[in-house]
Amino acid sequence: MVAKQGIQPAADAVAGAARPKGTSPRSAPTLPVPAFPALLVDSDGVVRRTNDEAASLLPDARVGADLTEAAPPWLAAAHRRLNEAESRTAGAAATAGVTDETGPAPANGPVGERSFAAHPSAPDSSGAVAWWLVDDTEHRSTADALTVERERTAFLTEASNLLLSSLNLERCMDVAAQLAATYLADAALVVAPSAGRLLPVTSCVRGGVPVHGKADGDPAAVPGLAEALRGFPPLPSRWIDPANAPDWVVPAGFGAVGSMVVTPLPGQGVPAGALILLRKTDGETFSVAEETVARLFAGRAGAAMSAARLFAEQTSITETLMRDLMPPPMRHMGGVDYAAGYRAARPGERIGGDFYDLHAGQGAGGESLVVLGDVCGKGLDAAVLTGKIRNTLQALLPMAGDHQQVLSLLNGALLSSHHTRFATLLLASAVRHGPDVRLRLTSAGHPSPLLVRADGRVETVPTRGTLVGVMPTVVARTEHVTLAPGETCVLFTDGITEAKGGPVGGEFFGETRLARALGACAGMPPEAVVQRVLTLAARWVGDGRHDDMAAVAIASPRGAHLSAVGGHGPGRFTG
Repeated sequence: MVAKQGIQPAADAVAGAARPKGTSPRSAPTLPVPAFPALLVDSDGVVRRTNDEAASLLPDARVGADLTEAAPPWLAAAHRRLNEAESRTAGAAATAGVTDETGPAPANGPVGERSFAAHPSAPDSSGAVAWWLVDDTEHRSTADALTVERERTAFLTEASNLLLSSLNLERCMDVAAQLAATYLADAALVVAPSAGRLLPVTSCVRGGVPVHGKADGDPAAVPGLAEALRGFPPLPSRWIDPANAPDWVVPAGFGAVGSMVVTPLPGQGVPAGALILLRKTDGETFSVAEETVARLFAGRAGAAMSAARLFAEQTSITETLMRDLMPPPMRHMGGVDYAAGYRAARPGERIGGDFYDLHAGQGAGGESLVVLGDVCGKGLDAAVLTGKIRNTLQALLPMAGDHQQVLSLLNGALLSSHHTRFATLLLASAVRHGPDVRLRLTSAGHPSPLLVRADGRVETVPTRGTLVGVMPTVVARTEHVTLAPGETCVLFTDGITEAKGGPVGGEFFGETRLARALGACAGMPPEAVVQRVLTLAARWVGDGRHDDMAAVAIASPRGAHLSAVGGHGPGRFTG
């Protein structure tokens, strides 16, 4: 009789399993309420009572049956843990994680092909517990699908970050192959398109490092690869027989291939390559969802590889064009020493609106031509016009003996072009005459050159002229000067004299300060003179903004002239 009284509260819970929590038989709702399978189990694990729903779900759970034989093992184990926890202190129970502040925690497990959550009541004084089972198959399936989707989203986000962190094509292929082998397959190959017979391939197995190579094989031998390299949609994995994969597709030591995916790597307008995923025979085949993730990953990898390839092509083009726009090296030529230096207006740039050139004379003893110019503007736009001027002057070299004619022809070429910029020019023809150097200097709107005499005097060469590319005609005056051994003629652009800075920050460097600095350079090599001028100007502006700066030094070397062997050629000079 005592046992019946102890079991009665839990039995009431079984009887009310079909009622919502907090209701009584007299206050049952008018709407139908689904009945949950419920059973009452005592502290010894014996079933004391069940409802019809529980009898239908668990046919062996009859009154008097042992729970370990009548119910799934996970439910019997949960009941045993609950009773053990009840016999311990509340603190020990909380530490064990069996119960929480709201009561006993539910247990979960399968019953047949469905998933159920078993919710227990609090054990009564006799230890009896009422369990009611709630089918949570759909809920758990949704939660699992959400977890999988979150993991895939996290993977694609990580892949995007890693793939876009580099503009190096080889590095992008490494990252793509390694990520695919780690998260999508047992091995992965990234195949890049090739105009030749060999295919660039980067392969990686799970847990390994990417390996680069060239595959001597026909893409058509791999099912779907030729189409993927041309950007066609991928074939479903179930249509591909992995046994047909050629040896170069399978990494060494990989074993037999059980499943294979071939998907294109879409690029910017043209395919970036193809991705091949391999799984071993003892693994699962690729599902439709996994193939979808592979295509999403391939889209990110293809975009990164396409950007890296485009960057490499643009870099190559830029380097090719830069070689023609970069100032040429100055050297000793025809018995005359030359030196030059350049500093762009913007940090990191190597070209701009200032330029210089050195052209050798025609035949032995011919005049060398030095050109120093300043195009209106800065940066790449100005550099484009400097390239045109330099190319035009190159074509006009046979006329270099007449500076006026050269300037007139160049002026006409600029006026007939689409450019609206103008330029200033300074032409200097130099030739060795005994121990001296004779110069012809012609300015077209350019600052006048300065002569540094051996005794430290600095003289201005009074050549003047109009700008090039503005007026229909160019008027310029040519001056003739002679440099004795150890003397230098310095050509410079207005970026040096108009450099703003100094103690107060707004003062021009000016020609007076430049002449004073050059006076201290008497007898110095032309390289040292140029370096001195650019260093002083840069120090004057400090961190402030400035125009392009360029300087050229033409020097008459010190030393005696030695005739060439056999009496031919200009000979050389020695100290």
